[in-house]
Amino acid sequence: MTAAAIIKNKGSNVYTVLPQTLIIDAVKILWDGGVGTVVVSEDENHINGILSERDIVRALGESGPDCLNLPVSTIMTREVKTCTSTDKAIAIMGMMNQHRIRHVPVVDDGKMVGLISMGDIVKRRLDEVEADASAMLEYINKA
Repeated sequence: MTAAAIIKNKGSNVYTVLPQTLIIDAVKILWDGGVGTVVVSEDENHINGILSERDIVRALGESGPDCLNLPVSTIMTREVKTCTSTDKAIAIMGMMNQHRIRHVPVVDDGKMVGLISMGDIVKRRLDEVEADASAMLEYINKA
């Protein structure tokens, strides 16, 4: 299973915000979208950073609620780990585990084409395991 297969199944929609977007406004986007991450981008193609719920909680813990009126660029993660659409899910999962992240933008030819979450990978893997189990049961029942 590749990143392209995951994106084909889930869709390529990525929630993005501008670097100057206030954190409080990004929180609203996260809530309304039911997502845990927004990509910070000036043009929706190139990645300036990524802002996760974890980044926001960390900022609240360090600075209190006043941080909500700061731009996302002040707390976003600037060194974003990415993958390409040809990368295998197992490699992406390993990267997520190694760097303790839950979201990886998919970038092809310098352009963001999707976002994969740990939940996306787990769902696809569970679907594969279920299909394998069904195939084995069918094989056994025919024997």
